Amino acid sequence: MRLLAGVAAGSPFRSVLTGDASLSSRPMERVAEPLRAMGASVATHEGHAPLTVEGGHLQGITYDTPVPTAQVKSAILLAGLTAAGPTTVRESAPTRDHTEIALEALGVPIDREANAVTIRPFQHGGIEGRVPGDPSSAAFLVGAAALTGSDLTISEVGLNPSRIHFLEVMARMGVRTECRVERVEMGEPVGEIWVAAGDGVRGTQVRAEELPLVIDEVPILAIMASLGQGETRLAGAGELRVKESDRLGALVREIGSLGGSCQVEGDDLVVAGGVPLGGAAHARGDHRMAMALVVAALPAGTTVEVDDVGAADVSFPGFLQLLRSLGASIEVIEP
Repeated sequence: MRLLAGVAAGSPFRSVLTGDASLSSRPMERVAEPLRAMGASVATHEGHAPLTVEGGHLQGITYDTPVPTAQVKSAILLAGLTAAGPTTVRESAPTRDHTEIALEALGVPIDREANAVTIRPFQHGGIEGRVPGDPSSAAFLVGAAALTGSDLTISEVGLNPSRIHFLEVMARMGVRTECRVERVEMGEPVGEIWVAAGDGVRGTQVRAEELPLVIDEVPILAIMASLGQGETRLAGAGELRVKESDRLGALVREIGSLGGSCQVEGDDLVVAGGVPLGGAAHARGDHRMAMALVVAALPAGTTVEVDDVGAADVSFPGFLQLLRSLGASIEVIEP
């Protein structure tokens, strides 16, 4: 929705963007504000979807994102393709860079620095390409393999370095993986992730400056930490309060409901390891929470019930069926 808002802002007509309950709970003023500064008319409903965008006749701007977020950065860059003059986005910390890579592959005039991207107006005739598997979805399979001591190869995965930092964090937790690039698609490396069978995981520290690079993988990292040895601290995780759910609060609540120990200290998520998980938990419409809670059940010595597990299909259709094909014992009870 945020990226489409950038496209709509550069289009000379009226667009209305809306979504389901979880998407409509996300804050949208953070993308509306810079698009208005470029000349688009953007209205939100109390800061949320639906977004009404009257686009066209944009002017390039230099924008410092208050919160490092690839979605807002990308929306501004996409709007900048039709704006008069250059458009620059500056960030306090690096974020995922799919949009810059794609624009560069298309021939867009672009300058990339450590924490800034500048583009100039550009129109392209068309593209052809294949979308690889999502690395954030693959993270839940890597976590499942690590927690069950399994050897696993995941094929056709996007291996953009800004998307697989979770593998570095997992390496600090004792998980051994290897990546093999098999081809390049629109400037993006694509290939395999191999997970070696191990004998458990341990706690680690995730610094605030690296948290944006694992923002979508925090739920599975927290579950792994709960089942590992030692304490794990994920610093600067406040952005998780405005995902599809308040993931900070949800992780504390649901890990606690499964018998684990997890708490929030300021913007840090602190997870105590070494506690067997079991019982019942609720995904509450959040796809990544649903997948993380299912993975929590795999090494459990007792039954784990996850309510609203169908939310996983939002980003990973067939997740439960895939785990079953890998040997997991999962029963879905229809409401």
